[in-house]
Amino acid sequence: MAAAIYGSLGAGKQSLAAAQSALAGYGSACVEWARDDVAFAGRRRDAESPLCIDGDAGLVAVADARIDDRNALCDTLGVPGVQRARIADVELILRAFAKWGTDCPRHLLGDYAFCVWDTAKRVLFCARDHIGARPFYYAVANGRFVFASAVEAVLAAPDVPDALDETMVATHLGSMMVSDARTFFRAVRKLPPGHALTVEAGRPFDPSPQRHWHPEHAPRMPPASDDAYAEQCLELCQRAVRDRLRGGPVGVHVSGGLDSSSVAVLAARELRSQGRPPPPAFTWLPALDDAPPQPAHAQEYALVDAVCAQEGLPICHGALTPEIVLDLVRLDGALPNVHVHVNEAITQHQAQARGVRVLLSGWGGDECVSSNGRGHWPHLLLRGRWRQLAAECRAQDAPAWRFLGGVGLELLHPSLPVRLRRLREGRRNVERRWLVHPEFVRRTKPLAAASARALGVRSVQLALLRVGHLAQRMEGWAASGVPRGIEYRYPLLDRRLLEFALGLPPEQFRRGEEIRLLMRNAMRTVLPPEVCWHRGKSDPARSDAMVDAFCAALPAIRAELAASTPRRAGYVDMRVLWKCLEDPAEFRARPGPVIRALSFLDFVSSARKLA
Repeated sequence: MAAAIYGSLGAGKQSLAAAQSALAGYGSACVEWARDDVAFAGRRRDAESPLCIDGDAGLVAVADARIDDRNALCDTLGVPGVQRARIADVELILRAFAKWGTDCPRHLLGDYAFCVWDTAKRVLFCARDHIGARPFYYAVANGRFVFASAVEAVLAAPDVPDALDETMVATHLGSMMVSDARTFFRAVRKLPPGHALTVEAGRPFDPSPQRHWHPEHAPRMPPASDDAYAEQCLELCQRAVRDRLRGGPVGVHVSGGLDSSSVAVLAARELRSQGRPPPPAFTWLPALDDAPPQPAHAQEYALVDAVCAQEGLPICHGALTPEIVLDLVRLDGALPNVHVHVNEAITQHQAQARGVRVLLSGWGGDECVSSNGRGHWPHLLLRGRWRQLAAECRAQDAPAWRFLGGVGLELLHPSLPVRLRRLREGRRNVERRWLVHPEFVRRTKPLAAASARALGVRSVQLALLRVGHLAQRMEGWAASGVPRGIEYRYPLLDRRLLEFALGLPPEQFRRGEEIRLLMRNAMRTVLPPEVCWHRGKSDPARSDAMVDAFCAALPAIRAELAASTPRRAGYVDMRVLWKCLEDPAEFRARPGPVIRALSFLDFVSSARKLA
């Protein structure tokens, strides 16, 4: 199960007390190790220690990890069969480092963030998994290097200042953009996903993370039929789900979409084969209380019900209340635990009450294995593949000028067709920085948008993997879930599955009118047909319920704002924010920026955490 880790080079044993206090919510069992100017600490909720010491090799490791394909790794490392079931993941990491040194991350599958201290070389080696499923934050201050699973633990270390990074503040308030290396605090950095860094004692600390996972090097898959690719995809998905069922009890997300439904069904079937009970299915849809859903919402409920009925899964509906909204707004928006979808707060309440320890999510499927094939048509256009492009045009059942116009827009920027479609549907196009304080706008410049503009499906997939939004959600869910005893796992972000998808021909993702073709073909014998072939991505029932709950909480939010000015009010245009809070129609027109502003303001005077 997930653990929280801490370590320092130069801060010594005196830093451990503050770190353990900052990590107190991550588990009651704590371990510590310190020698001279090096110190490690960890907290956990289960029996597996996050710390391992190999006195003979002179190595010490601390890790928040779940290592997959353990038998194959044990074969390579020479671990006897009788030891394999009980050997801890951190010990496997330590043995891998003893064998391969700083190349060990290339041999490790799974989710991990770890650090190894080499006593002889007096070197710290830190690494984070390929996709960033486990958080890793660090800081360099006054000759000290500190790292931890939580931002709060890094800030608790000696001499680490808590001054805000105003560039990140401006970026957050003005858009949905994120960074894979920066946090809201100038002194605290993130080790980017798929990266490692080395820190040597006695030398100036200037960590420069180096990439250890190179998705662009994923080999091209040999030519095969649709059925052969689909069979291989299904096999990899089954393996990814199976590897993530260790521990438990297990729960699953079910939205009715292709990705979460696939993970839920595969998990239910594998658990059944192991003689374990079916996982509860957590949906963000509110309960209907025996009333039929509105016509616009009916399909959402029907898709979720179809998946759960097929596999006999108990459904846990979300019920977002004004009280929960207010609790979330009161959290410190500069910390990762706030960057969790508001509806997921309900899921965490319900999962904790049911004793769920592992929660499987379909997050990340859209970016790779169930890609919609974005970038394919511009690639055909510029590569002169006119015959194939003409066939695609005919399959769209649309005038050629409209089809080619869409291809041209996508060539300029992949999101342009979507933006124009939203304008046609009457959605309001709001200037991104309209809620930022005018003076703050004048003195800061947000980070440039990380673009997924690229030619070809593979290039777009690679760009999306680099943007940083995948890790941001996982960091937020880890920070909010681990204190509740919940560990999130993401089968569709398995490294083997990602590398397989990156090696496929683009026609496996988009062909004629069909999009997400590979995943649909792989799951056609797994999912209910109405789920497998459903093309929509909208979720009006969930969205409407969330906005309704926020609107119901607006009077209480206004009362708290009136009672005391938040300490970060200078970053937000409070006049415009008040207008949105006083008029529910204004809030409904642009809920995302308002919610981001409210969470960032930090209602410190009345802050109280979720129970």
